[in-house]
Amino acid sequence: MMIEIERKFLVKSEDFKKEAYKKTFFVQAYLNTDPERTIRIRITDDHAFMTIKGRSTENGLSRFEWEKEIPVSEAKELLKLCEPGKIEKYRYLIKQNDHLYEVDEFLGDNQDLILAEVELQQEEEEFSRPQWLGEEVTGDINYYNSNLINNPYKNWKQ
Repeated sequence: MMIEIERKFLVKSEDFKKEAYKKTFFVQAYLNTDPERTIRIRITDDHAFMTIKGRSTENGLSRFEWEKEIPVSEAKELLKLCEPGKIEKYRYLIKQNDHLYEVDEFLGDNQDLILAEVELQQEEEEFSRPQWLGEEVTGDINYYNSNLINNPYKNWKQ
């Protein structure tokens, strides 16, 4: 079974940009946002993917994930089915010891939101926490990309 284990955090400073070894622009949208299963279409550079994710475990750490690369032309057509809701963001990759942090800097209606995710092999796995890492929001559905389309950060940030 394909299980994704990740922890999600707010980012409290832009210091992560100094440590990033790659920056990529993403556009993504959802064909389905049912809590039992989401179906995402994502385009980045010259690649596109369809991803299906299952419901998260009660603690929010794990869930089923299946992903397949698809032609960019097909992804662009599928994105049209998702209009007007889409997410645009920059993703920064940061290596921290044995782990990879993916830091998403959101644009548009979710501007000013910066989230970091670290994927783990086991739920109880130890990992180092960089200085720029803020409050943990693992399991908080408000921060799920599929929810940020219908309830963008600009509507609820303080």
